[in-house]
Amino acid sequence: MTMATAGKRVSEILEGERRFPLIVKLTDGDGRFGGAPSDETPSPEHLANLLVPSPSGARIPLEQLAHLETGSGFAQILREDNQRRVAVKWSGRGRDMGGMVAEAQQKVAAAVKLPEGYHLVWSGRFADQQRAMRRLELIVPAVIFIIFILLFGNFNSLRHAALVLAHVPFALIGGIFALLLTGTHFSISAGVGFISLFGVAVLNGVLLVAYFNDLRTQGLGLRDAVVRGAQVRLRPVLMTGLLAIFGFLPAALSRAIGAEVQRPLAIVVIGGLVSATLLTVLVLPAAYMWLESSRPEGGAEAKE
Repeated sequence: MTMATAGKRVSEILEGERRFPLIVKLTDGDGRFGGAPSDETPSPEHLANLLVPSPSGARIPLEQLAHLETGSGFAQILREDNQRRVAVKWSGRGRDMGGMVAEAQQKVAAAVKLPEGYHLVWSGRFADQQRAMRRLELIVPAVIFIIFILLFGNFNSLRHAALVLAHVPFALIGGIFALLLTGTHFSISAGVGFISLFGVAVLNGVLLVAYFNDLRTQGLGLRDAVVRGAQVRLRPVLMTGLLAIFGFLPAALSRAIGAEVQRPLAIVVIGGLVSATLLTVLVLPAAYMWLESSRPEGGAEAKE
């Protein structure tokens, strides 16, 4: 049918450096197709007038031998894993990928009954997101465990390592609120941003706790060490946070092509650093004092 209506390319004709396609097309004996002009694409009516030779030699119009109608069909048949595949695509702009697909799955399950031998596969960006989320479920606990081991090796104390690691939720609070305030949906990019926050939050905690311990080994009491350490380390902690915030600010404000990938990461990092920096200088010194004063030796020093 394609050869009858549009022709089929079978070869090429070379004339020097120029190439011309050689197209084979079905026509009547007079060079026309069903009465259609030679320079016009045949219509269904012309196809119905196509004369088909019979065994007796008579030429019978095709419309007397077959029922012809115009309909829509597939432009091409795709295959995957040795099976035919039909892709239905849509855009998820303005919706979170997980919630949108979950809603679509419920509606499709309630309204669509597939014949035997057919099955649905939810793929595309949703499948990529699900694979990445499964990897994050393994990576995040592993990162936290490695950070805890490194902290324990640095302080040689489970109490101080746990205190610094407990500082991580300070960063998570700001990152979550930043996503809510900007209306940004959680994505893999945002998840990577949360992981990067762990390092910055832990770094600020190490700066304070290590300096507190250093001042106490020099003979200062618990309260004096915490007050002086918080004052001295305030500038490095603020510089660390502000440097990263201003560095990610252009990405958070970007609306150019590719911004949908970098914006969630930048928004999470900026929001997390704001909360982590503020809570580091306000909450961590108080938590350190409370933790150390609960020890017998720490309590004695505090009373002195």
